This record gives sequence, structure tokens and C-alpha cells, in this order.
Amino acid sequence: MSKTVRTWLAALVAVAGLAGAAVVWAGRPAATRTPHDRPVAVDTTPIVRTDLSTAEALPGDLGFGTAQPLKGVRDGIVTWLPSPGTTITRGKQLYRVNNRAVPLFYGAMPLFRTLGEVNTVGPDVQLVATNLRALGYAIGAQPRTGASIVVADADPQPAPAAGGEPASRPSTSPSTSAALPPTTRRVVVGADDDVLTTAMTSAIRRWQRDNRLPVTGRIDVGDVLVLPGAIRVDSLAVQLGDPAQAPLMAVTPTAKVITVPVEAARAATINRGDTVTVALPEGATTGKVTAVGTALKVEEGGLDGAPPKLTVTVTVDDPGKIARLDSAEVPVDFVGETREGVLAVPVGALVALSEGGYAVQVAGGTLVAVETGMFAKGLVEITGEGLTEGTNVVTTS
Repeated sequence: MSKTVRTWLAALVAVAGLAGAAVVWAGRPAATRTPHDRPVAVDTTPIVRTDLSTAEALPGDLGFGTAQPLKGVRDGIVTWLPSPGTTITRGKQLYRVNNRAVPLFYGAMPLFRTLGEVNTVGPDVQLVATNLRALGYAIGAQPRTGASIVVADADPQPAPAAGGEPASRPSTSPSTSAALPPTTRRVVVGADDDVLTTAMTSAIRRWQRDNRLPVTGRIDVGDVLVLPGAIRVDSLAVQLGDPAQAPLMAVTPTAKVITVPVEAARAATINRGDTVTVALPEGATTGKVTAVGTALKVEEGGLDGAPPKLTVTVTVDDPGKIARLDSAEVPVDFVGETREGVLAVPVGALVALSEGGYAVQVAGGTLVAVETGMFAKGLVEITGEGLTEGTNVVTTS
């Protein structure tokens, strides 16, 4: 073979080799990117100055609160009772004794004496006056506070004789009783007093007539029952025909509340007026602590040896949120530790450092090491050199 031919063949093999190599490279599949190689979406957010609080969720019961027994005062037979679930307001009958209604009056003290004598002075008279006014009855003008009212003693006692022994009561025979002068005394009207005037007596008569009660112009003990406000009948304790001077029913306030059993040590950190968050089936709502109990009780159905607890009462700020619920178990978040006016960023803005600790990345800048504080509701308290409110930092989006 001539030299020229050998040279041409060598060039042809070389070209073929290069072509083969090119074919092999082009046929190799391209490397695929695995999911963990995908970049994380990032965004920027400003550092904020805010208050952070930790919260502790405790189980609560939504309802009408703890039912209290209601006892009848008037002697007789029960002839009518309301149905459980009934709401009773001022002036409406609570029950009937001997087929005579016992209406509800609002007040802070029970009636303890018969009110019928004109010029009777006292806070119980004011209670009656307040209820009559609220029910639409005009009672006339009242003497001013500090006025002196002449009051007749219903049963005057004889003056002590010499030596301190009571004098004998004068004879009450017809020949002598007419000559005895009435015994009177003066009573000063206090700020919490009213006076039973002739006009108020007339108002009592009108009220009695309108409610089909005996029209006497006087109110005896047991004619009305005084409670702090409207009530809801929770359950009945007697039946028709039972004696009326006994616990008749259990009642609750009409407003729905949430009761939360809390251990004594934790309850000591909860105060009336504290703001709470209540988790409801339709979303969270806010509320306030209205009472912290003082009586330790063991929960019904609780574990043996469980510590007794105090009852914390909570009301929601928007009653409409619980209008459709009569009872439910709901978690209540109580505020724990609070940090006021701290710098905070979303937790997603923290960058874990290989040497330990955390940093944040300033937008368009470098990492800045930070000290972390409280974590709450997706935010974290931070402090770091040069970091101020409004500084934009990188965070996960």
C-alpha cells in the first residue's frame, strides 16, 4: 500500500473515532434535579416592634354556669312550676303557691319584713321602689337623703323602771288603752333608703291588681322572691302538690359563660379582667375573665388523687359567637409570660449557623448573628447588632 493511501486511512479512523465519541456523549442522558435541589422560595419582611405573650390552653365548659338552688319562702302547696330552660325576668312569676303567683324582683337583699306602714324607712323599701319604677309604676316623689321621718313603733316597749328592771306594761283594757299616746321615733333617711309613702302604697296596689294578686297595698315576706337578676331554670326539685317551703328548683344566670377548672397555683396568676382566647367550632374569639373562684373542688369524674381546682369564669366579648351553642367543651388560652415592645421577626427568618446559634439575613446584605428570646404565634424575639425596627430581612415565603 502506498504511503498516500496509508495516510488517508489513518485520517479516516481518526475522524470516525471523533464521530463515535460525539455520538456517545450526545446519547448520554442529562442529569435530573431531585426535589431537594430545588431552591426555597424566599421573601423579605420588616423587623417589627411588638408585644409577645405565651399562652396556655386549658379545657373549659361552655354553658350557663353553676346552677344554684332556689328555695321557696311562703308556706303552702306548689301549684305551678316553670319548665326547665325557661328564662324568667323581673316581674314575671317564678312559681305559684296555693295558686298565687310569686313574682321575681331584682335586688341584692331578700325582703325580711312586711312593708305596709306609711313612713317605713329602709333599703328594702328602696328595693321595692326600684322594681316598681322599672316595671312602669309611678311611685311619686321621695324625701331627700338626710330628711327626718317620724315613724310609729308597732310594738313600743315600756320604759325601764328604777333599778333597770322593765316596767310593767300598762293595761290595755278599753278604759285605759284609748288614753295611751302613740309611741314614735325619728329616722333619718340614708343614701340607700327610701320611704314608703302614700303614693308608693298606691303603686303597690296597682301592681297587685295588674298581677291578679290580693290588693292590700302591702308586701309580706314571701310575696316576691328577690334575686340579683334574670334567671334561667336549670332543673326542678319538686313536683306539683309538694310543700312550697323547700328547695324548688335550680337556676342559673341567663348569660352563657365558660367555666375552667384551674389548679390553685396557676389560678393565682389569673386575674379578673384578663383577656383570653376561646377556640370555638367556627373559629377563635376573645373573652375576659369575670371571676376567679375561691373554693377548691375536686372535678367530677376526675382521676383518683387529682388535685382540687378553682373555677375560673370567662365570658366572650361577642355573645353572638356562641348564640347557637348551649353547651360545649372549648379550649381557653390564658396569657402566660408577656414581653412588651420587643423586636420580632417571623420564625422563618432565622438562619441556623454551623457554629451554633442563629442569624438573620439583611435584605441585600449579609448575615447578622442574633440572640433569640420568646417564641409566640409564629414570631420570635430577636436582638442583634445594627438591627432596628423596619429593617428588611429575608424570610421564607
